[in-house]
Amino acid sequence: MAAAQTQRARTTATNTASWRDVTPAAVVLVAGPEDYLGSRAMDRIRAQVRAAAPDVEVTRLNAGSYEPGSLAMNVSPSLFGEQKLIEVEGLEAMNDAFLADGLKYLAGPEPDAVLVLRHSGGVRGKKLLDAVKAGGWPVVDCQPLKKDADKAAFVAAEFKAAARRIEPDAVHALVNAVGAHLAELAAACSQLIADATTAVDTEMVDRYYGGRVEATAFKVADAAMAGNAPLALSTLRHALDTGADPVPIVAALASKLRSLAKVAGARGSSAQIAKELGMQPWLVEQAQREVRRWTPEGLVQSIQVTAEADAQVKGLSRDPVYAVEHAVSVIAGSVRR
Repeated sequence: MAAAQTQRARTTATNTASWRDVTPAAVVLVAGPEDYLGSRAMDRIRAQVRAAAPDVEVTRLNAGSYEPGSLAMNVSPSLFGEQKLIEVEGLEAMNDAFLADGLKYLAGPEPDAVLVLRHSGGVRGKKLLDAVKAGGWPVVDCQPLKKDADKAAFVAAEFKAAARRIEPDAVHALVNAVGAHLAELAAACSQLIADATTAVDTEMVDRYYGGRVEATAFKVADAAMAGNAPLALSTLRHALDTGADPVPIVAALASKLRSLAKVAGARGSSAQIAKELGMQPWLVEQAQREVRRWTPEGLVQSIQVTAEADAQVKGLSRDPVYAVEHAVSVIAGSVRR
């Protein structure tokens, strides 16, 4: 199996692999600072190796504290011919001994071994990383998901992989509620997938995660953007009374307004606009519906007051609560009835 994988890896034109569908090869590089995606990629490779060879011998090494000769010793064929899986963590802090042994190993990998290398970022070990890429071995790029569109795509893919359904608005609500950290977002997906008996909707997301600060912030923003000043202000005051920080609330207002501003000046179908702006099509459609209730002057005024509130809640004002209340009032009052 490993020999065939070796040949396939060397002859593949492109060696970039997704963490969701990476398969074992003689050498696999899992690179990038997002530890959660790195762990998922390594778990997937390990599971596939064990499925193909239940008696696989798994060895874990650390490249920072590596002892010379350890790699060669652990990949050497055993008397019983078991498959070998060697997982090496900490390549970003590798010592010179590992660099030398790693480069030597890449010149002639063992046919019955799978070597998985984990590098979390930085320039240390670049010579080894370049050698892996030049050899055509699979490289899994694990970058943080910073854009809401990328996080929404992650949630949708989690549900699709589990053959479960989640409504588009619920995806947005879940990202708003627990999207600050990818591991928490994945755990929330797993919980909803396990518990839901029908398609997950916004009501279920709110029931599970509505108490989160991020969710509360977007409730305030949603009410303000709908022109419902009494609801927006009462939700805001409740959030602040229960310990919410004004900063994420202003950030939620800014995020909503940015989406409207982007879509307001765009032309074409929702799919075309989504591709051009890097947004999910359903978010574009939602923004297109909402922007009809805004005049250009009202949108500009709301963006300006939100920018001022952002500066004030981050230290330029002695009364950040008033700053965010004022922004909410102006935004809600700018929506056409």
